[in-house]
Amino acid sequence: MAREVISTGNKLAAQAAVECGCRFFGGYPLTPSSEIAHDCSVLLPRVGGKFIQMEDEIGGISVALGASMSGTKAMTATSGPGISLKSEQIGLAFIAEIPLVIVNVMRGGPSTGLPTRVSQADIGQAKYPSHGDFASIALCPGSLEEAYTETVRAFNLAEKYMTPVFLLLDETLGHMQGKAILPDVEELEIVKREEFTGDPKDYLPYGVEMDKPAVLNPFFKGYRYHITGLHHGPTGFPTEDGEQCEFNIERLMGKINNNTDDIVAYEEYKLDDAEVCMIAYGSISRGAKEAVEKLREEGIKAGLFRPITIWPSPKKKLKEIGEKFDKIFVTELNMGQYLEEIQRVMKRDDLKTLHKANGRPIAPSEMVAKVKEMF
Repeated sequence: MAREVISTGNKLAAQAAVECGCRFFGGYPLTPSSEIAHDCSVLLPRVGGKFIQMEDEIGGISVALGASMSGTKAMTATSGPGISLKSEQIGLAFIAEIPLVIVNVMRGGPSTGLPTRVSQADIGQAKYPSHGDFASIALCPGSLEEAYTETVRAFNLAEKYMTPVFLLLDETLGHMQGKAILPDVEELEIVKREEFTGDPKDYLPYGVEMDKPAVLNPFFKGYRYHITGLHHGPTGFPTEDGEQCEFNIERLMGKINNNTDDIVAYEEYKLDDAEVCMIAYGSISRGAKEAVEKLREEGIKAGLFRPITIWPSPKKKLKEIGEKFDKIFVTELNMGQYLEEIQRVMKRDDLKTLHKANGRPIAPSEMVAKVKEMF
């Protein structure tokens, strides 16, 4: 049965993590994400989990990675400046294939920026949070319900593909309080990472096929292997063999990019008869839906396409939209970070846009006015 709660996005992310099996949180408080850490400090001990506040953001992700290596579902949470500090360890998680959920409650930047204001300025950072070649998964909830359900999906994807997964909330969604209808815990789909159960001498954690994730058994269970940030062979020990290194990178990227049908999620709202397609995500997609209704009241058939999985982008659907609609309107709380991806996929530069990067939300009336200019 569904549950009705009154909560905030940050609190729901913490609740979802614990209810889907997260048993470790390591982090450091950072506005506007701090409530996630606070709630985890209360909820985790009740179920036998562990919470630790480290001396800084780097320590926070380091202990979370260590917990994950032991087989425990782990999470850390921060905002854009914290992601910048965690970037080296995020790179380790990618190359070593350590599953971890990383929540980024976005605020204005760069640097310290606007700590208490809303932004979607970390979209590009979520695609390339560290140096090197890899493929990132980033999910962007658009409602309080999705702050819960997308947290669960983030853990499932992290465990299934053995990779860090970003959950991109923003200040508005993180702090917004309202009613949410949640699935019952017993109804949740829970994915657990694969484990090797054969003879330890046959265990090759990184000796897997192209487009498949590594099989990393939890530490302390009798299976010997090595974890390193260097390129590595099947047992995890470092190598500089050219063919092996090329295979490593192709597999790291392929396990994500060649499984997009399983990873990508999006919403289509009143697009069937629309004459203009609006594209928005995260908290401002709520205002975009209201703009759709206002435009329809005034005789303009508008519809909304909302990416939920930001990375990898829903390229197939974006291409289809680009071919179907003459009029496309894109709105974001940044200077056009996702617009670049939309233009790249659609191969178009004639899109109408509305972007804002001053920490204030975009009102539905502003969207309506811009869309009207297209007619």
